[in-house]
Amino acid sequence: MGKIIAITNRKGGCGKSVTAASLGVGLARQGKKTLIIDTDNQHSLTISMGISEPDKLPITLSTVIADIIAEKEIDPTAGIIHHAEGVDIMPANNSLTGIECTLAPLYSRETILRQYIEIVKPLYDYILLDTCPTLDLLTINALAAANSAIIPVTPKYLDAKGLELLLKSIAQIKKFINPSLTVCGILLTMVDKRTNFTKEIIDIIHTAYGNNIRIFKDHIPHSIRAAESSATGKSIFTHDPNGKVAAAYASLTGEVLEVA
Repeated sequence: MGKIIAITNRKGGCGKSVTAASLGVGLARQGKKTLIIDTDNQHSLTISMGISEPDKLPITLSTVIADIIAEKEIDPTAGIIHHAEGVDIMPANNSLTGIECTLAPLYSRETILRQYIEIVKPLYDYILLDTCPTLDLLTINALAAANSAIIPVTPKYLDAKGLELLLKSIAQIKKFINPSLTVCGILLTMVDKRTNFTKEIIDIIHTAYGNNIRIFKDHIPHSIRAAESSATGKSIFTHDPNGKVAAAYASLTGEVLEVA
């Protein structure tokens, strides 16, 4: 049965979508059947994977969530798009914005996404959940459905401080909603090791959390190539296969295969 990993952080601009796409393709390159679900109403992952007009798609995540709520029968393959690099995507579009209001009055509001994932899970080895940069109901749904969470963090002071709040939120979700939830690890992203300040922040993160939480060995370096890949609809492995970002995400894929 598939392993479910949420890629999450309450801070924007830390590389969640790039990480979800790169790890998803990395796992597919290792022969793992992998689905990436875009749970962010800004649908950055969907766009970055080459789906340029998601609002024209007949079926997206909001469609299947609405069907779950209405207790309709779900085709596990409906709406899933196969990317040329071997990974599957459940896309999002603007209609996901209204799902919060639909979920809010429901008794099962934190577990609707889990119900959908239980339907598609037998088809995959890994399911990755790209989340939005807030702890909204969809992010809570993602963490309620996940076995583990990967936390991308840029080595900036406020981002490092925000880790404490995020980890408290994950602990609360583990306590009250999803007892099996664990933190797979902290992934340092957009790292520029040329500055002493960056090194200091990395040391702070290691000192504060390294004894209790895995910090992935290879940091994702700052590179314009990663931003370019999102605009091409291709992963970093295709856009810049010999670059340092591709090498770092290949290393991350290997670690995830070992521990998650």
